[in-house]
Amino acid sequence: MITSLEVIFFVLAGVLILVIAAWVWKTESRLKRFFSGKKGRDLEEAIMALEKNISELGRAREKIEREMGIMNQKLKKSVRGLQTLRFNPFADQGSNQSFAIGLLNEEKDGVVISSLYSRERMSVFAKPIRGGKSEYELTAEEKEVLKKAEV
Repeated sequence: MITSLEVIFFVLAGVLILVIAAWVWKTESRLKRFFSGKKGRDLEEAIMALEKNISELGRAREKIEREMGIMNQKLKKSVRGLQTLRFNPFADQGSNQSFAIGLLNEEKDGVVISSLYSRERMSVFAKPIRGGKSEYELTAEEKEVLKKAEV
């Protein structure tokens, strides 16, 4: 004799079989639509083209990274800090006609240019800077512009 529990089990099993059959039928119809008009060779060509594009993108990325490294090295050598200071070196005459200009790169290399102006003459000096220091004695104004020009 079949009990009601067995009937419920058979009904649920039947419903489960119908759901699985519907899912299989739907999946097969999707695959047929996907492959309709296509051959395995067409898909292989598409995959090969994508692989080629990916390798080209990889080479382009490597080239860009190399070029960025070169640009970063050049950028470190370019002028990054610039400062100008006008001053009067002679308290008894003239005005703030003298100046000092500091030009430094990221590594604190560069030059300081200064001009001393008086009524009789004008003198211009250029002193090379390496690592924030000069082998020539710097005036207080030159030291100040270099400090302000540091990046």
